[in-house]
Amino acid sequence: MEIFRGIAELGRRFTRPVLTIGNFDGVHRGHQAILSQVIDRAAALEGESVLYTFEPHPRRVLQPGAALRLLETFDQRMESLERLGLDAVIAEPFDLTFAKMTPEHFIEHNIHERIAPAEVYVGYDFHFGRDREGSMRMLTERGPHLGFSVTVISEVSVEGRDVNSTRIRELLGQGEVEEAAKLLGRPFVARGVVTEGDKRGRTIGFPTANLAPETEILPAPGVYYGRLRCLRGGGDAEGKVLPVVTNVGYRPTFRDGRDLVAEAHVIDWSGDLYGVEIDLSFEGRLRGEQRFESVDALREQIGRDVDEARAALSR
Repeated sequence: MEIFRGIAELGRRFTRPVLTIGNFDGVHRGHQAILSQVIDRAAALEGESVLYTFEPHPRRVLQPGAALRLLETFDQRMESLERLGLDAVIAEPFDLTFAKMTPEHFIEHNIHERIAPAEVYVGYDFHFGRDREGSMRMLTERGPHLGFSVTVISEVSVEGRDVNSTRIRELLGQGEVEEAAKLLGRPFVARGVVTEGDKRGRTIGFPTANLAPETEILPAPGVYYGRLRCLRGGGDAEGKVLPVVTNVGYRPTFRDGRDLVAEAHVIDWSGDLYGVEIDLSFEGRLRGEQRFESVDALREQIGRDVDEARAALSR
């Protein structure tokens, strides 16, 4: 998949491009429904499937005080798009100057002149241009005059609930990782680097990999099972996928919790992961975080958590 850092960096013309436009935070099942049609139509036309997106997220620029936490890092999002089979991404640098662009200029210059799509597919709530003045009606009316058709994709629902990034963030904030996975189409994954912690886990028999997250969101405090995938810097561990039980929380038993941390114990494996960039999936929740009266009681509970996690992952 090719990645272009903005319209200005397009060094070639696309071949019969089929285009979609949007932020696609999380690349969830709603996004996947749009991308699936874009990719299929590009194949039918013997053309290229293209996403025009924005970096950073426009809300970061237009509402800098808003507490927007994205579901994926930029690299994670690009990897998700590539796995789906997209041919190219244009990641437009978004700033206040770009935000002042009129909808008419956006359609005619950025879309028609620079990308020249054969077809455009967008979500039902798509708006664009200065102050979001550009409407679906404007796009569907102007498109055919400029040589491209416009198809609006209806919202996707799962079990009667709408699929959107806000809803997924809410589910993660409630610790409902399995429900979030239904909307994402895969388990939620936090990415980061393993850093040196206080090594307290070693003293109770359950050493942990402490995540310094690059991803901006973690599930609610609690104990989860999932998998740890070693990315870069792992030496012999690089590429390994390992079962884990992960505690997200403030470590109340030791009364030292000021910051939310994610600590993953790798089940039935030993090795050094310090400095390794990892993906940490959250596939199910075992229990909420709790304070124990003694280290022995904590140790016993972690043992039960590991057994339960091992059984769940083996299924």
